[in-house]
Amino acid sequence: MSRPATTTPHRRRATVPFVALGALLASSFTVALAPGAHAADALLSQGRPATASSQEGDGYAAAAAVDGDLTGTRWASQWSDQQWFQVDLGQVSDLSRVVLTWESAYGKDYEIQASDNGADWRTLKKVTGGDGGTDDLAVSGSGRYVRMQGLARSGGYGYSLWEFQVYGSAGGTAPPPAPGAVKVEGGQGNWRLTVGGQPYTVKGVTWGPAVSDAPKYLPDVRAMGANTIRTWGTDGSSKALLDAAASNGIRVINGFWLQPGGGPGAGGCVDYVTDTTYKNNMLTEFAKWVDAYKSHPATLMWNVGNESVLGLQNCYSGTQLEAQRNAYTSFVNDVAKKIHGIDPDHPVTSTDAWTGAWPYYKRNAPDLDLYAMNSYSNVCKVRQDWIDGGYTKPYIITETGPAGEWEVPDDANGVPDEPTDVQKADGYTRAWNCVTGHQGVALGATLFHYGTEHDFGGVWFNLVPDGLKRLSYYAVKKAYTGSASVGNTPPVISGMTVSPASSAPAGGDFTVHADVRDPDGDAVTYKIFLSGNYANGDKRLVEAQWRSTGNGNFTVTAPQKLGVWKVYVQAEDGHGNAGIETRSVKVVAPPVSGTDLALNRPATASSSQQSYGDCPCTPELAVDGRADTRWASDWSDPQWFQVDLGSSKALRRLQLVWDPAYAKSYEVQVSDDATTWRSVYSTTAGDGDVDTVDVSATGRYVRLRLTARGTGWGYSLHELGIYS
Repeated sequence: MSRPATTTPHRRRATVPFVALGALLASSFTVALAPGAHAADALLSQGRPATASSQEGDGYAAAAAVDGDLTGTRWASQWSDQQWFQVDLGQVSDLSRVVLTWESAYGKDYEIQASDNGADWRTLKKVTGGDGGTDDLAVSGSGRYVRMQGLARSGGYGYSLWEFQVYGSAGGTAPPPAPGAVKVEGGQGNWRLTVGGQPYTVKGVTWGPAVSDAPKYLPDVRAMGANTIRTWGTDGSSKALLDAAASNGIRVINGFWLQPGGGPGAGGCVDYVTDTTYKNNMLTEFAKWVDAYKSHPATLMWNVGNESVLGLQNCYSGTQLEAQRNAYTSFVNDVAKKIHGIDPDHPVTSTDAWTGAWPYYKRNAPDLDLYAMNSYSNVCKVRQDWIDGGYTKPYIITETGPAGEWEVPDDANGVPDEPTDVQKADGYTRAWNCVTGHQGVALGATLFHYGTEHDFGGVWFNLVPDGLKRLSYYAVKKAYTGSASVGNTPPVISGMTVSPASSAPAGGDFTVHADVRDPDGDAVTYKIFLSGNYANGDKRLVEAQWRSTGNGNFTVTAPQKLGVWKVYVQAEDGHGNAGIETRSVKVVAPPVSGTDLALNRPATASSSQQSYGDCPCTPELAVDGRADTRWASDWSDPQWFQVDLGSSKALRRLQLVWDPAYAKSYEVQVSDDATTWRSVYSTTAGDGDVDTVDVSATGRYVRLRLTARGTGWGYSLHELGIYS
């Protein structure tokens, strides 16, 4: 929670005497020109993110000790021992000096420590019997995080630093991955993964950024406490990723893609019973890259295929499906034997999407060293499925996290109800706890997904969409480091609502409300995005036209395109963190005043579809007052649609609500006898969705003369409203 505006009355010590102040200034001057300083040393800590075990009050935050002000601002801890102060240099760096400019409340005994991930610390220097003032300490080592770990205070107050300065050269490298063969060791229910004989738990993330961005993002992956990344394909471009991973002390699960990968909806059907050409080509291709990367220090294991046992249901059914699943898993075994022949020092696994695939692997793939599974909301069920299946190999979870789009109930607009940021963060915590809870069998996980895409799927799953860190990022960091102190965290959004949620008029306004709090008291800025994923298949997030009306309320302009849209509130804290919450909004045709003269009147058309999709789509369905029914014509030009108003009426406005199969060119005609027609409106630039047409005419019959389609389909109207 943010600190309240008033705190316990603050103890104010006497102002530093002039002599002491002069000594401080002199000591700072000495630091700048100290004989031990090297010209190549750079000040790495100034302005970098700083955190501490505690602070004495609002004016004594950790950031004050890295702001470059040697006499005006300071960090001060609470009045107890075992306090610490640390700074994040942003990347692993080679360290040469640490300069501590103490206030009168100084550390008598303390250690200077360094870490690559903020969790595992190395002591670079220990000070005992310190006397305050300025401590200019030569150190040797590297790290991204540098910490003063207080052991004993000089008096009854806490620890207080005017400035904490770390010098060295940026861009030092993390320790390389431990050398040695990777093995699955142990026996039934008591397995472990080892690297060079040392136990290794996979604490990983699936890898999303471009290979060229690996040097940019892998230090952050390491800082999360992760030691592994997973890929889905391995080829010539993989070397650069492996090199970057090794330089950051990270290992890689090298994936090999097989069709039909990706589970439901995946393409690329292969006949694993008869297609020896495909199988031989894949064996040759995989062997090439195993040979290329088997000795790379970043290689952890090989992973053959992704969700293909499940995905084969998109290609086959019945006995054919069973035969294909058996043939596929037998081929996976052939690949495993081939890999073992080239590289005996790294295990081989294969990933699928549900534990129903494991009986096929058990029967047909004995050469796999371990199994692998992608599982989200059901990840905690994997343990029992493993027990019930009587399996004799350990496993890793290669994708997991919060519930996916396919696992959640629909909302009031009939689309999957996306979990909140808090629920997603809890999903990662729960998943990791379930993995680690299956001791001796589950050997770790690569959580989904360290991706930067800022789109529909990216907001659902990515830890760092557009480089912004989510609550989920910090949940993973806490799980992997075991530390509750993860630094500055994102704004938290709750109580998000959209009104009207199911009837926002196209091109009109709707209201969004969200309660937002920042745990660190940071100023929050907002963005509002829309995604048409459910309306038109466009997964991008496009910034909406919006304005804030205060108290967490926003007025947003609805798209012109009808259908269900996702609206996103993004709250940023200025420190690279964001809270993102989303709800759906159904965009409908804007209301038209007056009486709909066409409602439930007799309608006829030149043609109508009898059996396609939701058809039969007969003419009366376009005047029934419902947005979920439609008339649809044959797929040809020209066509017409006509309604009988019963008697001559004065006409003021027409509203045409198109299905995606719309008219690009059409004419509105009226008649008194359904024989002689008068044109009252025409266009050659129709673009679908909703056409609201003003007319000034009288007539009993109204006809749409449709002359050019906007798509390859026919013409299709959800509703034709005619208003007096």
